[in-house]
Amino acid sequence: MERAMTGPDPFAVPVRGGDLAGGQWRADAAGVPMLAIHGITASHRAWHHVAAALPDRRIVAPDLRGRGRSADLPGPWSLRDHADDQLRVLDALGIERAFVVGHSMGAFVTVRFAAAHPDRVAGVVLVDGGLPIPHPEGLDPEEVAAAVLGPAIARLEMRFADHDAYADFWKAHPAIGPAWDERVADYVAYDLVGSEPELRSSSRSEAVAQNVLELDGGDGYLGDLLGLPAPVDFLRAERGMLDQPEALYPAERVAATAERMPALRVTEVAELNHYTIVMTDAGAARVAEVVAPRLAEADAAASVGTR
Repeated sequence: MERAMTGPDPFAVPVRGGDLAGGQWRADAAGVPMLAIHGITASHRAWHHVAAALPDRRIVAPDLRGRGRSADLPGPWSLRDHADDQLRVLDALGIERAFVVGHSMGAFVTVRFAAAHPDRVAGVVLVDGGLPIPHPEGLDPEEVAAAVLGPAIARLEMRFADHDAYADFWKAHPAIGPAWDERVADYVAYDLVGSEPELRSSSRSEAVAQNVLELDGGDGYLGDLLGLPAPVDFLRAERGMLDQPEALYPAERVAATAERMPALRVTEVAELNHYTIVMTDAGAARVAEVVAPRLAEADAAASVGTR
């Protein structure tokens, strides 16, 4: 049964160049808070379903620099810059340690953050992201984003006459349209900025392009990933960004990474795609199955540490 929608409370945190926006659910909830980091063209509203699946937990979800209500923050927008912003969020909200869950590119930010600030991280879960994605061979840097993200990057240059037109665009999306509900509708509406008839996505294409170039594991990223303490949970969506049978992460690539990273625990999520693994009740339930016991462990460790 679909849970009733409860929206997050907005926050704004001073960071380099302005305020980083976001939302949090249940700010007064007990236990180790969960820091939820969204994907490359998304916003904190992508976590609606997961927040509903963890009803007793404080969940803090920023809009990454260059996206959502943080779109106007200046570059650079590197993974390290995003990680620095997460530290500012925890500091501003009075959170000593958080359990960090990242989806898609947000999982890469999670890795950078956990490697740079291990004392602030109570655990890590990577949701269909965070493992290096090789760049297609023979492409110039400016071609990589289109090759890796396809329609997701093309959407950023599109303009829409009104909110209904943008909703219709998403309802026709093969990965998201069949999962349409009030939470997805809210996510879509939140993303739209500008004025009619020139409405557009809030995500800045230059920020997205910079981050795509970082997903191959270079610049010390692979070392950061392999150096994370055990356990590191990775959830692999069976289907891809357009709901195609080819996943974003082929099983053999994940297996190869797991061979090099004994700390990695892989959970296969059948039937769901790169989006619906977090943006449906079914996907959120699978995420919660992995995250909830890890949160309980983090709570127990925090309790021991305060005795």
